Amino acid sequence: MTNEVEQLWKNCLQIFSDNMDKQAYDTWFSPIVPCDYANDTLILQIPSHFFAETLEKNYADLILKTLRRVFGQKIRLKYRIQVENGNNDAVLEETALTGRRKSSALEFDSHLSYNYHFDNFVEGDCNRLPRTAGLNVASQPGKTAFNPLFIYGKSGVGKTHLANAIGLKTKELHPQKKVLFVSANQFQLQFTEASRNSQINNFINFYQTVDMLIIDDVHEFGEGKKTSTQNALFHIFNYLQQSGKQLIFTCDKKPADLDGFDARILSRFQWGLTAEMTSPDAVTRRAILDVLVEKDGIEMPDDVKDYLANHITDNIRSLEGAVISMVAQSTIGGQAINLALAKTTVSNLVAVKDHQHTVQSIRDLVCDYFKIPVDVLLSSSRKREVVQARQIAMYFAKKMTKDSLATIGNVIGKRNHATVLHAFATVKDLIDTDKLFRSQVNEIERKLNA
Repeated sequence: MTNEVEQLWKNCLQIFSDNMDKQAYDTWFSPIVPCDYANDTLILQIPSHFFAETLEKNYADLILKTLRRVFGQKIRLKYRIQVENGNNDAVLEETALTGRRKSSALEFDSHLSYNYHFDNFVEGDCNRLPRTAGLNVASQPGKTAFNPLFIYGKSGVGKTHLANAIGLKTKELHPQKKVLFVSANQFQLQFTEASRNSQINNFINFYQTVDMLIIDDVHEFGEGKKTSTQNALFHIFNYLQQSGKQLIFTCDKKPADLDGFDARILSRFQWGLTAEMTSPDAVTRRAILDVLVEKDGIEMPDDVKDYLANHITDNIRSLEGAVISMVAQSTIGGQAINLALAKTTVSNLVAVKDHQHTVQSIRDLVCDYFKIPVDVLLSSSRKREVVQARQIAMYFAKKMTKDSLATIGNVIGKRNHATVLHAFATVKDLIDTDKLFRSQVNEIERKLNA
């Protein structure tokens, strides 16, 4: 390619970069390599069919508008993809941005949300089992013991995000697989329409062509005992499972607690792995906030993140709502994103309990939790369990009260302010590295916030 064309492509990259966040740009545009330009046709080499599908699904308008702006209105675009033929030899396959494509999987609309992937799914104790199982399923769809994978938990804990992430990872690792994500409501509406038009067989046949079927909020099939819909699902389930295809369901309850379902459906839900997702703990909520603000390029002080993580405890969706609300107030109302705005925002979203903690009350609760007498905690004892309890008490006293470091140290064993600072740093480090310790601190925090 000529220097002129390379410069034109650099101009395109600048426009792409200006119109999306850095993570999206680095993921989907940095790997693109321009390799030929002739007769008003630009050929870009990309890694895979999945890559092409993502570009077309999410960025087709931006790409075409940018190319026409930089190269001219007559520009045509083709992707060059390196694939393996039947002899395991690398060959180059070209496909246009619009028009017929060679891959049937590329034509198939998976209805996946490209905003929900593993890169922005924060792992924690609340979701480790289903997340790990999901990665295994994506690696070997239909070939693990996790078929079906039944993910359950209350609303807002990230079930839909995880299900999407599994689907996207599957398509990334297996571009030719047909992955379909559908909500229970969409499935029901499609079934009703098929029934009305005497097309039930076609409806079932369509679903039997997929390699991975993900149904979100499957509990809705039990509302009003939708017998006909359940019967269709039964036949689809049997065919896919017996054909080595993968099934994934999300639900607000475990199968044993579901009402309105035929026993044969409930038994099949339990054939594979049933994995619960629970509300994220304080550490995970804080990590989720880091991901949220980084993704959107938001400047948010640590004390604001800490306040949100400690006071919005029910689910991830509420955390997202708080961030959106604060950004809106900051952008439209010109308010700084600070602790005062966080407190106002949270008070409008959840009922905030005004915990009037004192150093003494925190000290006493920690002693009670570890079954250590207060006088032992205040002593000069250097036993590991006593030192650790003392450090945790100092950590929460610094975090939850307005008392000076000197006051905290004096109340907890007549220590100085340097000891309190050291204790705070030690506890933070252990939270990040010690699973058991982190669990204990989270439980103490829940008791303090109860």
